[in-house]
Amino acid sequence: MNGTWIHRTVLLNEAIEALHLNPDGHYIDATFGRGGHSRLILSVLSERGRLTAIDKDLDAIAEAKTIADSRFSIRHEGFMHLGQMPAASAAGVLMDLGVSSPQIDNPARGFSFRQEGPLDMRMDTTRGQSVADWLADASIETMTEVIRDYGEERFAGQIAKAIDRRRQEQGPLQTTAELAEVVAGAVKTREPGKDPATRTFQALRIFINAELEELQQALEASLKVLQPGGRLVVISFHSLEDRIVKQFIAGHSREVYDRRAPFAAPKAMKLKALGRIKPSAEEVAGNPRSRSAVMRVAERTEVEA
Repeated sequence: MNGTWIHRTVLLNEAIEALHLNPDGHYIDATFGRGGHSRLILSVLSERGRLTAIDKDLDAIAEAKTIADSRFSIRHEGFMHLGQMPAASAAGVLMDLGVSSPQIDNPARGFSFRQEGPLDMRMDTTRGQSVADWLADASIETMTEVIRDYGEERFAGQIAKAIDRRRQEQGPLQTTAELAEVVAGAVKTREPGKDPATRTFQALRIFINAELEELQQALEASLKVLQPGGRLVVISFHSLEDRIVKQFIAGHSREVYDRRAPFAAPKAMKLKALGRIKPSAEEVAGNPRSRSAVMRVAERTEVEA
């Protein structure tokens, strides 16, 4: 792994504070990344404490294996597999969503339109289809839907048609620069300071990695693995993610009544919403990539029998 690709962990201290760490507890870092949160958690845990980390990126796994600590373990898988862990086994679950700086800054990963590289974008390069492979065969209608729904791109139809024209005239897109050029030709206006390809690259990355579907599964799984009083801490970086997290917490933070049995006692709420935190002005000034981050915190209230 190239050491020049530096990752600055967003909301580092705030996230650890939100977990309300019990030094003897078991915690799950569901998105290890480059280990900023994990290392700080380990510095607080006692000899009896444990930390389980999860990540599907091979570079993240390599970084995790540099941590020589018997209290720490790493699992190479997506965090949707969180539910495979024992019920009520965790005092806290942390999810830091999105893409890490080393993933963006490494051209070989194909996440960025700013540097030319293979059009890949897979978090786990050992499985699944690359963006290039998908774009080679996807219909105009399907491309439009993906770019519109996952990128919130109003020019999705024009971009999809431009991709189709490009592959008919010159063959399938192979590099990030080729895709960025096609998008720039199709998008005639854009917000000041924003590259025309931003929304399309976001959309394709989210889609190819099934990020929103995996997030939904991981949030549901967190209800199973959290102990009563355990904390759920989720950091998101765009509105689609944050909307899912907000609605999930809100939906489980109220009593549920069965309309078929109006006189029955309601099902107790499963979470208590504890707040929403944004990076400080100082953090944003030092790390501009943190500006869109939103951290939501909730506490597990009870566990079903």
